[in-house]
Parts: sequence; structure tokens; C-alpha cells
Amino acid sequence: MFPTRLLPALAATLLLFGLPAPARADVTATAGYLLALGGVNVATAQVQLNDGGGRYDVSLDAHVTGLAGLVASGTANIESSGADTASGLRSESFHLLTRANGEDFDIKAQFAGGGVSAFVITPPIVNNINRVPIERSQLTGVGDMVAAFILKAPALDQSLCNRKMRIFTGIERFDLAMSDIGPDKATSLRTAYQGPVEQCRIKYTPISGHFTTSESTAYLAQSDRIFVWYAPLGSSGYFIPYRVLLATSVGDLSMVLTSLKD
Repeated sequence: MFPTRLLPALAATLLLFGLPAPARADVTATAGYLLALGGVNVATAQVQLNDGGGRYDVSLDAHVTGLAGLVASGTANIESSGADTASGLRSESFHLLTRANGEDFDIKAQFAGGGVSAFVITPPIVNNINRVPIERSQLTGVGDMVAAFILKAPALDQSLCNRKMRIFTGIERFDLAMSDIGPDKATSLRTAYQGPVEQCRIKYTPISGHFTTSESTAYLAQSDRIFVWYAPLGSSGYFIPYRVLLATSVGDLSMVLTSLKD
């Protein structure tokens, strides 16, 4: 059984790879994505970005349709806002709300000075001997799940993949190390983009907040099958994922860009 609360949050996490990046002038952009688990469509999402040339606001709405025996139906909403800097988005406020099986799970986090200044989880996570405690020292130099994935680069090449992202979700602290696989080409006419892409491999390393008994955490930490294919967002100098692929114990969870309006 796939954890009922996990898919909305996991879907939201994957979708955050696909946020359209801000252009140098004011921009409003909308991207649509389709998620499939084991070849079966399980979720859709829409991402809305408003960038005023110095400040940004992003909202994401995901709807999980469910898959009998594996995934519960649910929704996920994410909001992130902060500063648009020369090196990327710098989060100041992050909010994640998931709903599944009639239960709400709410996370709010505030960022300042390159670190986490406050966060609240509702309902609170019960202390458990198997949960790795989050240390204050681990919450510096981190970003939220939205701001960390906005990429800026001079070209569609291996420089996109040579980076390490320090993420805090409000529940867990983990690192994502990206490495380059090489150029590829998107050809499907059913997607919102056809053309050159750059494929990257992602290595997940849990730091804290996770449970030592979690099979999904252990599986992801050992996996060498987490990939993202980046495509250019026009000639803006920004890059968004065309596709994301994440191997799970119940089949591949994939995401593909199906619509883009900017």
C-alpha cells in the first residue's frame, strides 16, 4: 500500500521541478502537468507564477485521482513567495496543504537571512523514537521546495545539472545532488514542448526529520533512478523540466509537461 498521505505531497514535490522561471521583465505563466504511477494516470496539476521583477508568488494545485490499493484520492496546494534575485528565487514564505481521506495536513514556514526563521505543522507530528531530530544548525543555507528548483543558466548544457540543493519541507531536511547525463531530445507531440533537453540524475540524501523505519526514505536514498529532463523556457535564460522520473517500489512515478502559457 502506498502511504495515503504521501502521494499528494510527493506529486507536489515533483511538480515543483516544473515551475516556469521568471523572465527579466514582469511575467505571468501557467504550466500544466500530468503524473502517472506505473503507467496509469493518477494526478494532474496547474502551476501559476506571478513575477513582478523583484518579487514572486507561486501557487500550485494538484489533484490526485487515486489508484485502488495503492493511492488515495486527495489534493495538494502549495504557495511560495519571496524575492526574485539574480541567482534565483529566495523564499520568504512557504505553505503546503494536503487533503486525503478526509484529513488535512498543513505546513507553514518562514525564511530569513538564508535560513528557516519559523515553521508550524498542523496537526503536529508526534514525537517518535524512530524519527531523526531536526537540528537548528541544519536549517541554515536552505530553501523551500519551490524556490530551490528555479534554474538560471547561460545555456542548455551540463551546467544545469551541476548543483546541490539543500531543502527543508517543514517536515524533513534533505539534500538533492544533481549530476549531468547528457543532451536528449523531446519529440512527443502530446506534450507542450518538442526540442533539445538536458537530462540530469538526482541523488537524494536524507538529513533529518525522516523516520529510520521508513521504507520509502530508504528506497529513495538508495535509488539511482531519479531523473529530470530540462527544457529552455523560450529565450529567457531560464529552464524548466520537460519530464521527471522517480522510481518507487510500486512502479515509476513520472511527470510530463502538457501545457505552458507564458
